[in-house]
Amino acid sequence: MGIILAIIIFSVIIIIHELGHFLLAKQHGITVTEFAVGMGPKLWSFKRGETVYALKMIPFGGSCMMLGEDEDAPDEGSFNTKSVWARMSVVLAGPIFNFLLAFIFAMIILANTGFQNTAVGTVEEGTPAAEAGLQAGDVITRIGNERVHLFKELSLYMYLHPNEPYHITYSRDGESMETTITPFFDEETGSYRIGIVSAPYEKANIVQLFEYGFYEVKYNITTVIKSLGMLFTGQLTRDDVAGPVGIVTIIDDSYQASKSYGVMNVFLVMSQLIVMLSANLGVMNLLPVPALDGGRFLFLVVEAIRGKPINREKEGLVNFIGFALLMVLMVFILFNDVSRLFT
Repeated sequence: MGIILAIIIFSVIIIIHELGHFLLAKQHGITVTEFAVGMGPKLWSFKRGETVYALKMIPFGGSCMMLGEDEDAPDEGSFNTKSVWARMSVVLAGPIFNFLLAFIFAMIILANTGFQNTAVGTVEEGTPAAEAGLQAGDVITRIGNERVHLFKELSLYMYLHPNEPYHITYSRDGESMETTITPFFDEETGSYRIGIVSAPYEKANIVQLFEYGFYEVKYNITTVIKSLGMLFTGQLTRDDVAGPVGIVTIIDDSYQASKSYGVMNVFLVMSQLIVMLSANLGVMNLLPVPALDGGRFLFLVVEAIRGKPINREKEGLVNFIGFALLMVLMVFILFNDVSRLFT
């Protein structure tokens, strides 16, 4: 069942991503030659108008292939005959649609579970938080140099900055106050804490659904960006990176842990994974790497600044090399995922 759920989740996220490219391409009169879900040989396809719609064998990845995307085709519907701004919108539409998908599912989750802001529920006696004067009902608005809206943003900051003094800004009865708290190491939990417990979840009204839905997506985007930074600085290792096989394992483990609580609980857990994975895909595609949306967008930015396009053959070669390197990286990640299954 976990594999089936993984295929469904991947398919939804990829279809929405490619749909973003597809709709904006159609809006600007660009000919879409193929809209496909999956990679590899075609399992099923049909043609409507100018576009072949296909389902392919490997249920990871997808494509929205446009006429003249990597070459100078003179046809009216060619990608490269459109304005640089039109092409920018087409390239960015995929990641933006992923963020919108994450936002919609975040609101669905909040409508069922409520939201948990940064209000302090209780302060444990004798802890640094109590000594600093924090009280139940205080709302933490900033920690370090970061503005926070969700309690898990606080938790993430403390996790990434253990054993550091925290400069905290909080609100009490409408008045802004500040304090500095040095965490203590709790041997029972094996982590650094300051001694606060979050307030219970609150039911969200329609305005709060949009507000905290935005904060949830922002949290997931920020987490991906911080994780990439930690990967490049060596704070994370290859064992902390999961590819398709690793993600399938996570989805299956999440399903097994939630299925005893009922269908609705499984749906909400899977929805949370959609939020996380869709935001992740959006961020990764915006990286300025050749063959990714971010790399294509970078070429378009250079074109807008220069007032003329980069040589199409050179751009195509760079994108081909980038794609080849990405495939090598995918093989490495796949090998890493499979090797972890046997350790």
